[in-house]
Amino acid sequence: MEFAGEWHELSTDQTFTIGREGDLEVDDNQYLHRIFLEISFHDGLWWLANVGSRLSATVSSAGGAVQSWLSPGARMPIVFAESVVVFTAGPTTYELNLHADEAQFSVSSSIQSQAVGETTVMPVSFTPLQKLLIVALAEPMLRREGVSMSELPSSTAAAQRLGWTMSKFNRKLDNVCDKLDRMGVQGLRGGPGKLATNRRARLVEYAVSSNLVTRADLALLDDEALRAQD
Repeated sequence: MEFAGEWHELSTDQTFTIGREGDLEVDDNQYLHRIFLEISFHDGLWWLANVGSRLSATVSSAGGAVQSWLSPGARMPIVFAESVVVFTAGPTTYELNLHADEAQFSVSSSIQSQAVGETTVMPVSFTPLQKLLIVALAEPMLRREGVSMSELPSSTAAAQRLGWTMSKFNRKLDNVCDKLDRMGVQGLRGGPGKLATNRRARLVEYAVSSNLVTRADLALLDDEALRAQD
């Protein structure tokens, strides 16, 4: 396990505790439980357990392709070679990384090739500006695994990030959602009771999980010539 540049090798015959106190003293943060997470080995698997009473953790694996939310009282097996655990206590967000010598599960070769851009499987194409909009909305999730939907930018913040007017941003967002809706992606069409916030979250969820946008696409945000196009 790695946290803030420090590595800890876990033993199969001992439970490793994480919190304000414990084997890993994360921080002297009064919002953080004294013992929040436990990592142990039994039944042939490593397990991560949330032994706190208020806080939850997000566990992201396989380069963000798999995400799980670990609520108080829940536990889950660590089955991938690398997993990222993110949790927030008060105003501070923490991130630690788990590395396993032997992984019970792995990402399929087809997904790995998509992640590095070797294969295109999307049945619909997007203009450069439409893809730029998706990257702007998904930026927090692309920059750090385990980010929750609540941390996604608002339409106003994303438009400002791109230097666009709200009219231009909303027009591009409508076009992107229409294209994906015609593809059969659910939850993107506006209507009674369907808030724009939910539409943005659904768009980002689909785009990241399907590798429609990847971390390599973040470079688009620095392309001033592209942002200025109409």
